[in-house]
Amino acid sequence: MERKGFIALLNKLEAADLLIVTKLDRLGRNAMDVRASVERLASMGVRVHCLALGGVDLTSPAGRMTMGVIAAVAEFERDLLVERTQSGLSRAKAQGKVLGRPRSVDAQASKLVVERRKPVAALAREYGTSRQSIMRIRQAQTPSLGS
Repeated sequence: MERKGFIALLNKLEAADLLIVTKLDRLGRNAMDVRASVERLASMGVRVHCLALGGVDLTSPAGRMTMGVIAAVAEFERDLLVERTQSGLSRAKAQGKVLGRPRSVDAQASKLVVERRKPVAALAREYGTSRQSIMRIRQAQTPSLGS
């Protein structure tokens, strides 16, 4: 409902109109969004047909059931993907792999950044990194006053 084009479409539709979409993903970003869009259109009296599902009317009982099954399968696939991703990350950590972005400054240079009393901008130029990276290194290496 946040897409300008979709809002413009809603403003042009009237009761008893027929909206034909090629695929369900044209109605929303996820299964719940698609369902909400179809329900809103149905409440306006607009029928929605999806060509990818054989032209089924999504506002009919059979169409709602088909949409429910597809939504359940999509949610199941998403849950499996999350589970596999978490498993892969855990396995990589157990094997000692370093996750995340590579450091812009290695450990030895990080110690020098903390020890040297040069301005942040000068150190950033010297090590070929951003000022924010230098400040982050200094903050991580310097114990806080409250601890």
